[in-house]
Amino acid sequence: MNDEQLLRYSRHILLPQIGIEGQEAILAARVLVVGAGGLGSPAALYLAAAGVGTLVLADGDTVDLTNLQRQILHSQEGVGRLKVESGRDSLARINPLCQVEAISQRLEGSLLEDQVAAADLVLDCSDNFATRHAINRACVRHRKPLVSGAAVRFDGQVSVFDLRQPAAPCYHCLFPEGEDVEEVRCAVMGVFAPITGIIGTVQAAEALKLLAGCGETLNGRLLLLDALSMDWRSIRLQKDAGCLVCSGM
Repeated sequence: MNDEQLLRYSRHILLPQIGIEGQEAILAARVLVVGAGGLGSPAALYLAAAGVGTLVLADGDTVDLTNLQRQILHSQEGVGRLKVESGRDSLARINPLCQVEAISQRLEGSLLEDQVAAADLVLDCSDNFATRHAINRACVRHRKPLVSGAAVRFDGQVSVFDLRQPAAPCYHCLFPEGEDVEEVRCAVMGVFAPITGIIGTVQAAEALKLLAGCGETLNGRLLLLDALSMDWRSIRLQKDAGCLVCSGM
C-alpha cells in the first residue's frame, strides 16, 4: 500500500482482526455483484469504500423513477441510464482507487460461468429465483463463496454459502429449485426502503470478513429480519445430503 491507501484505509488497519494483511487481501480481491438495485446499491458502495480492488457490477436494467426510493447507488439525473453505468459513476466518486467493471446485461450461460470463475467471491443481489439458482450452481461448480440477500415488504434475509467447504450447504439446499416457492416481487408487494440498505450492508460486511479472513460468517446460518418489529432471528442450515446441486461436491 502507498501512503494514500494507508491513510484512506487506516481505520480498518487499526482493527487487529483486519490489520495490514487483511486490508491488502481486500485490495487484491475481485468481487462480483449481481444486481445494482436495492441490495446491490449499499453492498457495492461499502465494498468500494472499503477498498475492494475490482468490483464487477452486473445488471441489465435501466434506472427508473420508482427505483430512487431505495436504490441509493442512483440519482434523479440517472433516470433512463443503464444501472451499471450510473453505479460505476457513483462508485468512482466514493473511491476512484476501486476499479469497476460494468456488465450491462443479465448474467447467464458462459458469461455467468466466466465471471464467477474469475471472482474471489460473489454477492447475489438479484430479485428472482431463476437468477439466484443459476448463480448458486455456478458458485458450486467453481467453489466460490456466495453471499446471498433478499428483501421485500418489511422482511429481509441474508446468508453465506461458503462453497469452498465440503460440509457447507448451498442455496439449493435451502430453497430447492422447482418446488412451489412463492416469488414475491417489489413491484407488486412493495418494499420498505431501509430494509434493502440493512440487508445489503450486511452482505458487504460478510463479504469483507470472508476476504480479510476474520470473524465468524453466516456460513450455515440464515439471518432473518422483521423490520416492523426490528426482530432478528438466526436459523441453522445443514447441507442436504440429497441436494441435486451440491451433494456430489
